[in-house]
Amino acid sequence: MWKLLRFMCLLVVFPPSPAFSANLTAEEVRETLAAADPNQAADLSGKSLEGLDLSGVDFKRANLAGANLFGAKLVGADLTGSNLSGAKLDLAWIMRANFTNADLSGASLQGLVVSYGLEIAPAEAPTFKGANFAGARIIARLSQFDLSGANFTKARMGADMKNQSMGLMRTDLSGAKLARANFLGADLGRALLRFADLTEANLASANLSGADLSGANLTGADLTDTNAADADFSGAVLKDARGLETIKGLGTITGFETAQPRR
Repeated sequence: MWKLLRFMCLLVVFPPSPAFSANLTAEEVRETLAAADPNQAADLSGKSLEGLDLSGVDFKRANLAGANLFGAKLVGADLTGSNLSGAKLDLAWIMRANFTNADLSGASLQGLVVSYGLEIAPAEAPTFKGANFAGARIIARLSQFDLSGANFTKARMGADMKNQSMGLMRTDLSGAKLARANFLGADLGRALLRFADLTEANLASANLSGADLSGANLTGADLTDTNAADADFSGAVLKDARGLETIKGLGTITGFETAQPRR
């Protein structure tokens, strides 16, 4: 019952597109991929694959630019190196999916289904290592995921305070592996980053206002010109972090002074 209520709530916030119909069947998608020239990526760009069960499908290096994958089941699918730029993945099921080095620039990833229950089991977690999320719109639970080296330049991950009728919906990166990730100019307003590994991450000019970074590891991170007004840095590790003197909103940051490394 809880899962049904949760799904209905998400549909209110992320309604399906007017034409709820896919251009291809799941079998036709598999046939297209199988028939592709080994030296040329399969082209599914702009196709509507909405609601299809594509679990376990091998999309490696496929062109899915602008594709509509709203509500599609990608459980265990391999999207390594695929082009998903501008694609719509709202409410997609992505347990165990592999997005390593995938191009998700400008894509929409809202309300992703990442587990079969309330907790995310390690065996269910998808992988986004080295993925490109530049300019993407993300409101999703990505806690504990491997996003090391991912590019979030100017990604829009902040909570939309004008659309919170169902409660605060925000990006959750708690405990995520974000070492060397690039958040240059990204919006992480009110995001959850508790105990995230942000070692050597680039957070320059990012919006961290109201974000929770308690217990996060920011060793060697770049915080130059970051807006951290009302952010929580309680227990955060800031050893060798750069740009601390340029952070905006220092007077409202919780735990920042005690979190700074001893000199």
